[in-house]
Amino acid sequence: MPLFHNIDDAPEHVAPFSHAVEAEGWVILTGQMPTRPGTPDAPLPEGIEAQTRQVMVNLETVLKGLSLDLGDVVQCRCFLTAFERDYAAFNEAYKAFFASDRLPARTTVGVTALAVGALVEIDCIARRRQPA
Repeated sequence: MPLFHNIDDAPEHVAPFSHAVEAEGWVILTGQMPTRPGTPDAPLPEGIEAQTRQVMVNLETVLKGLSLDLGDVVQCRCFLTAFERDYAAFNEAYKAFFASDRLPARTTVGVTALAVGALVEIDCIARRRQPA
């Protein structure tokens, strides 16, 4: 049976969803926006680098609430509203959160719009480490 997780320290929901759903060791995280936990109506950080960092911090918060971290992430899907303009700067901000030899599989696509007027959204899949 799947487990539906909502994390107290994570950002407030901007739609009807769970922060993560888990089944058989796989943990699928809902896309995170660059909103700050506890201040959902505050202005978003300025620019793609700052928004990317906030999204990654939000993903870390959800993972931490599940006793996981970014080292457990096996795949990310990234969505950018200004793909051509922001792709290079996004990559620089994104890669700082992962060890260079442990980069998850990734797809990045351009989209016409995202919730809350964000420039970036990232979702991911993590896998619980199996006992040796």
